[in-house]
Amino acid sequence: MAILGEHLVEKVPISDVCEERGLQPTLFYQWQKKLFEEGASVLERSRKPLTALQAGDARRIDALEGKLRERNEVLAELLSE
Repeated sequence: MAILGEHLVEKVPISDVCEERGLQPTLFYQWQKKLFEEGASVLERSRKPLTALQAGDARRIDALEGKLRERNEVLAELLSE
């Protein structure tokens, strides 16, 4: 991951990364392909469904955000008058 990150995150050219590490570029590209193919499945597996408490919290947050939007609209209207 560190080797892939050096290119993908730090924007070091693949040729430089491979030369520093003594790797064949084809091996680097195989690793990169595997990361892109299997990386999404790792992220999907780590996502857990919301518990009832978390779902309740999410609804409460949505309701509070709605009230805040309404108040901001009222304030904006009053200030414009």
